Amino acid sequence: MPISGFPEWLPPQRMIEQFVLDKIRSTFELYGFAPLETRAVEPVETLLSKGETSKEIYLLRRLQEESATSDDQLGLHFDLTVPFARFVVENNGKLQFPFRRYQIQKVWRGERPQEGRYREFLQADIDVVNRDTLPFHFDTEMPLVIGDVFRSLPIPQAIIQVNNRKVCEGFYRGLGLPDTAQVLRTVDKLDKIGPDKVAAALVETAGATDAQAAACLKLAEISASDGSFVDRVRALGVTDPLLDEGLSELLQVVETAAEHAPGLVVAELKIARGLDYYTGTVYETQLRGYERFGSVCSGGRYETLASVGNTRFPGVGISIGVSRLLGILFGQNALTVSRSVPTCVVVAVPSEDKRSGCDRIATALRRRGIPTEVAPTAAKFGKQIQFADRRGIPYVWFPGSPDTVKDIRSGEQVEASAADWTPPAADLQPVVSAG
Repeated sequence: MPISGFPEWLPPQRMIEQFVLDKIRSTFELYGFAPLETRAVEPVETLLSKGETSKEIYLLRRLQEESATSDDQLGLHFDLTVPFARFVVENNGKLQFPFRRYQIQKVWRGERPQEGRYREFLQADIDVVNRDTLPFHFDTEMPLVIGDVFRSLPIPQAIIQVNNRKVCEGFYRGLGLPDTAQVLRTVDKLDKIGPDKVAAALVETAGATDAQAAACLKLAEISASDGSFVDRVRALGVTDPLLDEGLSELLQVVETAAEHAPGLVVAELKIARGLDYYTGTVYETQLRGYERFGSVCSGGRYETLASVGNTRFPGVGISIGVSRLLGILFGQNALTVSRSVPTCVVVAVPSEDKRSGCDRIATALRRRGIPTEVAPTAAKFGKQIQFADRRGIPYVWFPGSPDTVKDIRSGEQVEASAADWTPPAADLQPVVSAG
């Protein structure tokens, strides 16, 4: 029976998933990111130190194991950034910096499942880390990579919302609210609980006055696809050096994206991101028409996630929630694939004693890169054509003197040789398209 939050796609959906993963992988590699895979488990203390709540971490232990002490408990990783930071620390002597890597792996979170939100899901991450300092231009590159990924897929337009925690923290500090982390966490709930409850929570948990809470909400209302957000923040009358730094950085991200990919990036000053390790730029991505489902791709800059002694390894990264993205699109029937199997050609079997000859034809086609299967039984040819048709397979091959191949969609049948016949490029592999 199904287990809630652990998706299992049917083969056509899995083919769509693999198509999407191939596009993601090839785009990441076009930008020079190298592949990496880290272990699925980390010490629980490592996971807990990075801002995740203990109730969302799955523990790993043997069925008969005595209760483990907290020192040696292992948990399944809840994202790919924390294990990546640990990997960098352990292998920094073997890596060339700045180190650009991508990871495409499953992660696990014990949260309440709902549409597009799972307990086991696939993520695709890119990060750049450096020793001691990381130039800011890497922050401006991240949205461009993701923009290229999403433009290569038959999905609705992606809008990447960007903010900078320095803008928020500097603004809160300039207002006279010292517990900036608490204010950030509270404002991050704006879409979930609304402005009135956020204002009340700021007064209750962050020690804000009504006027300070109102100013925090004013900042969160600012949104712009160009540099106009800077003047709108200035108009709120708050000053702080950290605020100035954040505005300058955020402006660079927005202006770089506007030059290379107009319409891709929007400055959205309510974006905060829930994880504690982000220190500067933060990203969230929504699909046009699917905004109600929230972000399908997010990340940001972190300065202190990884360190060895006095050496820090600052980084910036962004993660595509592949299962989340696909789950939402599958739920709306927004993606289709042209056939339910990879097969392009079925070789018909005239009689069982001629099966070995049919196998030789299939082998010759496969050697030339044409996905081929042999019909399962020597039924009447009408039934063998039906077998192909039900699976969306476009061609049936009839052995004979000479051999012929039939496009069962158009009914056209032509003489063919397994040594040189090639289907049109559009038919060779299943085609993924918008539903």
